[in-house]
Amino acid sequence: MTSALNAIPGIIFITLSYAALCAVSPFGTCRKCQGFGCQIRESRLTGRLKAGRVCRRCQGYGRRLRFGRWLYNHASRLHRDGTR
Repeated sequence: MTSALNAIPGIIFITLSYAALCAVSPFGTCRKCQGFGCQIRESRLTGRLKAGRVCRRCQGYGRRLRFGRWLYNHASRLHRDGTR
């Protein structure tokens, strides 16, 4: 019982920290292309990195909307549509 009571402030702190991060910086780097906006591949002849196709997940922007921000946008849109 006491370990659960000790964990609650830590979980609340992590949740509020993530909410603050989503408020300050709603976009994060794309996990698929690591923020480049396209698939990076190595050339077979020269060994240099070159850009490939545009990333489908972020549509070439290299940024994605964080899940917490998506959840907040969805909840606020649902509330706004419900109170009209």
